[in-house]
Amino acid sequence: MKKITAYTALVVGALIFAYPFVWMLSASFKPEYEIGDMSLMASKWTFASYQLVFDTIPIFSAFLNSIIVSLAVTGAVLFFGSLAAYSLSKLKWRGRDTVFNLILFTMMVPFMVLLIPLYTLVVKFGWTDSLVGLIVPFMMNATALLILRQSFLTIPTSLLEAARIDGCSEWRILRQIVWPLSIPALITAGIIVLTANWNQALWPIMVIRDEALMTMPQMVLLFTVGGGAQARLGPQLAAGILLALPIVVIYLIFQRQFISSMASTGLKG
Repeated sequence: MKKITAYTALVVGALIFAYPFVWMLSASFKPEYEIGDMSLMASKWTFASYQLVFDTIPIFSAFLNSIIVSLAVTGAVLFFGSLAAYSLSKLKWRGRDTVFNLILFTMMVPFMVLLIPLYTLVVKFGWTDSLVGLIVPFMMNATALLILRQSFLTIPTSLLEAARIDGCSEWRILRQIVWPLSIPALITAGIIVLTANWNQALWPIMVIRDEALMTMPQMVLLFTVGGGAQARLGPQLAAGILLALPIVVIYLIFQRQFISSMASTGLKG
C-alpha cells in the first residue's frame, strides 16, 4: 500500500507538472480562436503558427548560430573547468582553498552586476556583432567547476599516485584516468552550461545587431515582443516550442547520467 500510494502521488505530480507543457504543444497546432480552450484536443489541427514563424524570421540560421555558440562555450567550459577542478581537488599548492572560496563567491554575484563592465570590455576588444563576443566571456563557469571538482574528489588519490609512479604526467592522468571516471559529471556540467547559454537572450541583444548573427533565443524574443507574431498567441507558443525542443531532447538522452552525477557529487536537493 505504501508503494501504491507513493507511485500514485508521483504520477499525479508528474501529470500536474507536465500538463502546461503538453497544452503548450497542442495549442501551437490549434487555430487561434481555439487556443483559449484549455482542452488538449482541437476541432482542426493546423501548422499555420509554425508557418508564420518560419516565414517571418530566419529560424534556421538563428538555430545554427545558437548551436555554434552553445557548443563552443560548453566545450571551453568543460576543458578549462576540468583543468581548474583537477588543480583544486588533486594538486596541493599554497592558497588553493582561498582560490576555491573566491570562485564560490563569484557564484553569488548576480549577472546584472557584471553586465555593464563586461559589455564595456567586449566593445573595447571590438567583439560586438560577432560570435566571439558571445563565446569568450562565458568560457568559464563556476557551477560547472564546482560539479567537476566534487566529482574529481571521489576518485581515489592512490590511483593517481600509482599513475605518477608509472611515469604518467598530470595531463595524461587527467585525460586517461580522471575524465573517463567522471563522465556523468562532465555530462551534467555540460547540460547545465549548454542550457544556460542556449536560453541566453539578454546578452545577445546587447552584443549582436546583425540579423545574420542573431541566436535563436534572441530571434524568438524579438519575434514575440517585436510584432513579428502579430499579437497572436499561437505563433508565440510555436516559437517557444522550437526554442525548447533541442534542450528537451538532449536532457532525455542524458538524463540517467545527469541524475547519477547529481546524486554522487552531493549536489542533489
